Amino acid sequence: MNFTRWSARLPGTQRRAAARDDHSSVPAARAESVRPKAAAAPPDDTSETPAPATGPALEALPVRELLGLLPAPVALLHGPEHRITYVNAAYTSAFGPRPSGAPAAEAMPELAELSLLPLMDQVLRSGTPRTVKSRKVLAGSSYTVTCTPVATGAPEDPDGEAGVLVYATDVTDHAEAAERLRASERRHRETAVTLQRSLLPQDLEQPDDLRIAATYQPGGTDAAVGGDWYDVITLGAGRTALVIGDVMGRGVRAAAVMGQLRTAVRAYARLDLPPHEVLQLLDVLAAEIDASQIATCAYAVHDPNEGHLVYASAGHLPILVCNEDGTVHRAEDPTGPPLGTGGTGGTGGWVHTSGTIPLPPGSTAVLYTDGLVERRSEDIDEGVAALERALSGAKGTPQVVCDRLIRSLGVTAEHDDDVAVLVVQHPARTGTSAELFHNASLDLLGGIEAAPRARAFATGVLASWRFPVELCDLGVLAASELVANSLQHGTPPMRLGLRRTDRRLIIEVTDGDDHLPRRRRAEPADEAGRGISIVATIASSWGSRRTPGGGKAVWCEFALPA
Repeated sequence: MNFTRWSARLPGTQRRAAARDDHSSVPAARAESVRPKAAAAPPDDTSETPAPATGPALEALPVRELLGLLPAPVALLHGPEHRITYVNAAYTSAFGPRPSGAPAAEAMPELAELSLLPLMDQVLRSGTPRTVKSRKVLAGSSYTVTCTPVATGAPEDPDGEAGVLVYATDVTDHAEAAERLRASERRHRETAVTLQRSLLPQDLEQPDDLRIAATYQPGGTDAAVGGDWYDVITLGAGRTALVIGDVMGRGVRAAAVMGQLRTAVRAYARLDLPPHEVLQLLDVLAAEIDASQIATCAYAVHDPNEGHLVYASAGHLPILVCNEDGTVHRAEDPTGPPLGTGGTGGTGGWVHTSGTIPLPPGSTAVLYTDGLVERRSEDIDEGVAALERALSGAKGTPQVVCDRLIRSLGVTAEHDDDVAVLVVQHPARTGTSAELFHNASLDLLGGIEAAPRARAFATGVLASWRFPVELCDLGVLAASELVANSLQHGTPPMRLGLRRTDRRLIIEVTDGDDHLPRRRRAEPADEAGRGISIVATIASSWGSRRTPGGGKAVWCEFALPA
């Protein structure tokens, strides 16, 4: 093969027409240059600047020598079978010697490993160069390869076979560095995901009156983990706190801030404060943790005796409630600013407020983060509306509803944002199931005669609920002590409430005084002060809280025998 015929067809070159001069010529075959003779000086003693020397013509450069000196592997192939015309020294060093004239499919297995054979067919047909990046061969090296069409026919033989020039660049170091970077990013992301999952509740608390499920899905592999979280907190006396939140930002820092906020919410919830007061405390704490981190949060409390959710929101998306008939309601107001932006030190800034939304039997509430409904191509209100439509038709257990909402909103493993969803169902009980849930209450009117009426009422109700004798006696004793404490330290109106579920007996006394009782150790000579201690000793748990109307509620629970 005469490689001089290839040179004019290589990419980026053009054949230059030979200069025709009657007095001088450039011998292209020897790559020589001729300097014109100096012209004679004119009569006025002026002289002309000598003509600059011309370089060698491009077609005169020895192609075989040039290709052989290239440090990158180069191969020339011709014909539809891509028969080997030439491989340079770098190609032989990388892949071994290759026999001239042999088809590439038989003699060049490295091209198959790089998936180049179909690409060379395409280049040969289309006459267009193609490049593949960072392909790895079995030996472990990575190459970026360019396949360029080359016409081998000379001007006097335009029908000669076409060929392909294969030029490979070794990018092993770059590929290994990129892989190390990807592995490091995977490790960092796995660390953040592990941290976040460890900070989320491992097992959701399941209240007696509600059925709850939650789903957390981190963003796709290219997205750093975020700070989404959810929680379910049993407050006692059948009440349950529901929490959903989102720390803005990505990575381990966001997950760490999320963990601190979640822990703080659980601590504040144990104080049994109204939702807006919990968020007010959390707002101050968020600013102290990291002023640059902003978080949103919705905190709601369910009381089975009230039939609704009392909630407060710090810049979070609205809670949705779907009734049994498929009607969806949105908890619009009140909504305050995100956590960390409402002032510091408990002074100034926004004052959060609480609102209510009905949660009747048979209804389903959904709390969620913005990753579920926010899309870059549409307004977030459209996403919330889409969630409402999906919730309206979602039936089944809470976990089934979770999964259906995720699918309906198009959230996949490649989703670019974290998603947290908390589904809460208030089941409508009928038949034998309904027999396990009862409420009874008595208004405590009059003076000291209210105590014997309360004992008689508790005795009759507990007996009608067919509790064991021992549990009836303990329940009557607890009710008597709580009523006596309220009569002595509280103010009207007073009320005794008894509630049974499938798992516990709850006794609660409310009055108009907002001073919370505390357990203290009574001295032997004291005639009072033992009521709360007696209740704390015989009951599974007890507690107290201030009520919205300005009074208080003191309660205790007894676990029912299995």
